[in-house]
Amino acid sequence: MALLRHFANDFLHVCAWLLLLSAIFIPLERWWSVQPQKVFRRAVWTDIGYYFLNSLLLSTLLILPMAGIAWGMHAVVPATLLGLAGGLPFGQRVVLSLVVGEFGYYWVHRAMHQVPLLWNFHAVHHSAEQIDWLVSTRAHPVDLVLGRLSGFIPMYVLGLVQPIQNVMDPVTLAVVLVGTIWGFFIHANLRWRFGPFEWLVSTPAFHHWHHTNDEYANRNFSTMLPWVDWIFGTYHMPRDHWPPSYGIDDKLPDKIGDQLLYPLLPRKLPQSSPGHDGR
Repeated sequence: MALLRHFANDFLHVCAWLLLLSAIFIPLERWWSVQPQKVFRRAVWTDIGYYFLNSLLLSTLLILPMAGIAWGMHAVVPATLLGLAGGLPFGQRVVLSLVVGEFGYYWVHRAMHQVPLLWNFHAVHHSAEQIDWLVSTRAHPVDLVLGRLSGFIPMYVLGLVQPIQNVMDPVTLAVVLVGTIWGFFIHANLRWRFGPFEWLVSTPAFHHWHHTNDEYANRNFSTMLPWVDWIFGTYHMPRDHWPPSYGIDDKLPDKIGDQLLYPLLPRKLPQSSPGHDGR
């Protein structure tokens, strides 16, 4: 009974967040759209299904691996480093966590586009042919777990996150909240540009080029800090135009259940990320 009440409470919170996000992004996308499209576009119900699935499931999937990593880091990272980083002011820990987490996520995200097995899971996210804020949650749970862990491991190693406590470190909550909101923003169908600040923080324009299905695919792997892509030579940000098309060459099933099974099915031909050249 308690478990049922807990699930019902989580479900109500997820519904409330969906209503709030819809109230924010739907009007913005109507007023400043890159490409005019209907609110109930193609595959919108699939994306809503992913929104509920991943919102309710992700924390459960992360409990064991996060706990294992936390205890592992506690055993191997020197106590002096943990104490030094843990003693920093809250704001500094959040900023540093976002930066080091971005470097960790960048390389795993890049591997998702280069390693066929990882791409089979990541392809679910890139299969969207129309982009708006809700596409942020269109992802295979395995893909989400790998991405989340890749960002948090460097934070644990440097002691910026202190997980060996009875309650979750508030830095963890702040990083998750900022990352989640920014994920909705960079997928939004918004033509907003930040001028010279676009090199510093990501925008919808920056991330939309990550979803392009042309010769410029496999760029812009960062989620919040475009200069990380600039450092590693994967930065692409035209000033005057947007991607001509989105999606991938492979055809995924339409139903969410079939999409979840898609990465586990045998392939007749090697799968590749968009762009055709495996970069």
